[in-house]
Amino acid sequence: MPYYDDGLRVREARARYFRDNQFGEDGGYGKAWVEVALGPVPVFVPNTAARVRAVRLHDLHHVATDYGTDLAGEAEIAAWEIASGCAGFAAAWVLNLYALAIGLVVARERTWRAFVRGRRTGNLYHLGWREGLLDDSVGALRSKLGLESADGSEPTARDRAGFAAWAGASIALALATLALLAAPLVLGARALLALL
Repeated sequence: MPYYDDGLRVREARARYFRDNQFGEDGGYGKAWVEVALGPVPVFVPNTAARVRAVRLHDLHHVATDYGTDLAGEAEIAAWEIASGCAGFAAAWVLNLYALAIGLVVARERTWRAFVRGRRTGNLYHLGWREGLLDDSVGALRSKLGLESADGSEPTARDRAGFAAWAGASIALALATLALLAAPLVLGARALLALL
């Protein structure tokens, strides 16, 4: 049974989503920095205009799909959004690739199923933001995205190939980021050893 009832207005469902996740009344859209929890480790990222533009739609995707906001849930929605396409939302592509890499570790099967579901649906990145979306029912939003017809579909060879390609891209991005973050530590250790 879905957490957000089909008859509920999207505006009301989003307000509950903000409240349940302690995002504040505006979902944190007005903050300069937002906390992204990587398990027990909080990471703060700049809340750029590009991120806010994407997250307005991303939040409605959470409402429509019923994917959670824990690590596994964020991996699911990332896989679903990548598979259904993030259009011109560069921030969504990048953030979703990071979340997909995490999903491969913490919830591989759930991430895979969400990807397959996403290959059969649309999403709001292709439709764009409009205030009227909030006046639709959750059921109408789900129908608009084709979510009902996508559940239970059998994966195809193209789904497997697509998932492998995106998983490879997400792992490459994660490893490159870790290498960049580790580089100053390695250089500092080398400099310290040279002094000894």
